[in-house]
Order: sequence, then structure tokens, then C-alpha cells
Amino acid sequence: MKRIWWLAGIVSVFFLTIALIYMYNNADLQTVEDKKPPKQENNPVPEETKPEPVVEKPVEKTTSLTLAAVGDILIHDTVYNKAKQPSGAYNFTANFLPVKTYLTQPDITIANQETMIGGIQFGLSSYPSFNSPQEVGDALKENGVDLVTLANNHTLDRGEKIILSALNYWNEIDVMYTGAYASPDDQQTIRLMKKNDITVSFLSYTYGTNGIPVPTGKDHLVNLIEAEKIKNDIQRAKSLSDVSIVSLHFGNEYERTPNDFQKGIVKIVTEAGGDIIIGHHPHVLQPVNWETASDGSKTFVAYSLGNFLSGQRREYKDIGGIIQLTVSKRVKGEDTKIDLHEPKFLPTYVDRSFVIHPMKDLPQLKKSYDEIKAHMKQWVPELNFFE
Repeated sequence: MKRIWWLAGIVSVFFLTIALIYMYNNADLQTVEDKKPPKQENNPVPEETKPEPVVEKPVEKTTSLTLAAVGDILIHDTVYNKAKQPSGAYNFTANFLPVKTYLTQPDITIANQETMIGGIQFGLSSYPSFNSPQEVGDALKENGVDLVTLANNHTLDRGEKIILSALNYWNEIDVMYTGAYASPDDQQTIRLMKKNDITVSFLSYTYGTNGIPVPTGKDHLVNLIEAEKIKNDIQRAKSLSDVSIVSLHFGNEYERTPNDFQKGIVKIVTEAGGDIIIGHHPHVLQPVNWETASDGSKTFVAYSLGNFLSGQRREYKDIGGIIQLTVSKRVKGEDTKIDLHEPKFLPTYVDRSFVIHPMKDLPQLKKSYDEIKAHMKQWVPELNFFE
């Protein structure tokens, strides 16, 4: 009997111990559970407490450059004979001295070199078949000219050897050229110049070559005005540059207003996307204008910049000028905007010693100066003048 009670006691103690352990663990778990933070409801944060999203503003940058252009450099024998030195060399630096500042200050200055500078080794010559001293190139470079256009009616005057000699010299003195080329590959290379993060392209064409045929298989010697070629070249140029400049040798000599052929070619260039047109050949000034394409884009046109340096005189043939434009480029993110503005003009006069002067500095020419200003701005009233 005692043994049964002893066993019963042991069993009771065992179960009591189990019960105490269970109660202790359960109480401990409750304590841990009580210490946990209350569960958050899966509700969205109220709209007014959300932080504003960070939006990065596009980087904006604006740069600009000034571009200047002059008309015909037409070196008659009267001009180069005056420039001949006792040594037998030629020096044309003095011809440009009064206008040097207006040529060197712009970021890019271009000129229409109408006569090939083949050099004395081939014999110099004047009208009607020109070959000029290579020192003309030296003077242009020294006075700020960065690029010359060579497609004109006198390009083929003395043949291929004169052209190649001239091109070699332009390369030698590091002055860019366009419009006449040494090879097909040279012709296919679009001329580009970059200043102030703005890339400018240059093209040049002529209406003809005074009846001299372009040698068979050598179309690269001179660019002719051909609508499809011009349109294709402009498209290539625009893919490589911000601004395209097209030089056109066209119009009737000594006529002070553009003819229908000029206006037609200008329309083609404008529709193709050319930004600036610089015209020459009439040897007298023709007005500037803004032409508008069907898509609303505008092209600045100087129909003729006249003679900048030549042996021609009277009847406006000794008057030329310097046109200047400001080109601005605004980049905002992936968007780029090009703007042409502030057209400005300096009428010039070549005296009997073949020195180029700003007309504004010659009181005896005030009447002519006022007339020239009115003539040049008749279609662009906002055209300003260097005063």
C-alpha cells in the first residue's frame, strides 16, 4: 500500500513540474510578444506626406561666334604691279591695312578669291585669263581671312596646273579653301571649322567658267551650280555641322539687284536647309535679305558683296563691303537651337592706290556712303552698320 502512494506521489510531482514549466514558458512568450511594436497597418502614406520626386533640370549652355565675309578679290595687273617690290616679290599687306581690324576681330572670316594664285613660276596674267601672285594668299591670311571660296567663272582660266599650284599654296599657308579641288576625294570632303563649340560648314559653286569646258573626268576642279548636287551636298554638310554656308557665284555683272536665276537658286538652297548664302560675281553690291523656306526656317542671303579688292573703277565697281553675322547655339538637354542675328555691314571703297577703306572714314564720299546704306538695307531694315 505504501508503495502505491509513493508511486502516486512521484507521478504527481512529475505532472506538477511539467505544468509549471509550461506556464513559465507561456508567460515568457507573452512577455516577448508584449515587447514587440504594434503591427503597422498596410495603408499608403497620405499623399501630402510623400517626398517630392527629384527632377534634374536639363543642363543649358549658350555659345556664339561672329562670322564675316567679303566679296571678290580680283587681282588685275594694275593691282599686282602696284604691289611689286624692288626685290621682285609682291606685298599686298598695305592694301588691307585700313580694314584689317574688321577682318581679324570676327571668329571666322571668308573671302571670294576670284583669281587663282598659281604664282610667278607660271607667268602672271590679268583679264581675261588670270593668274595671280601667291603673295595674295599671304596678305589674306595676315589680315584675318580663314577660308577662301574658289568656284567662279575664272577658276579654269589657266588650266589645271594653275589650280593645283594655287591649292598647294593654300594648304602650305594653312588657309582652308572650297569650290575647287585637287581630286575627287578632296571634293567629297566637306570643309568644317569649329569655333566656340559651333561647327560651320562651307560649300561653293559657280554658274559657269567663261565657256571653258571642265576637263573630262575632272569635275573636281570646280563646283558648278547644279541643283541636285547642291541639295545633296547641303544635306551632307548639315549632318556634320551646326551652320551651313553656301557661296554662290551668280547673277549679271554690274546689275545692282538680283535676277530671277539668282532668286531661283537661292530658293533651292533655302529649301535644302542652307543657313547662309554669300553671293558674288556682279562686282557691285546687291541687297541682303532673309529668305523663308516652306517649313518656316530662314536663310540669310547676301546676293552680292561687290568687289573687295580689284582694278575695276567707277559705277559702283570700286565699292564692296564686309557682312557680319552673329551665330548663337543654345543647348538644353538633348535640344539644340541655332539662331542667326545682328546682321551688320561695313561699306568699303578701293582708292586709286588699291587700298581698301571703310567708306565711313572718307568724308568726301558721304553722299555715296548714305546711298549705299539705303541700298543694302532696303529689304532688311534691321541691318546695322559699323559706325
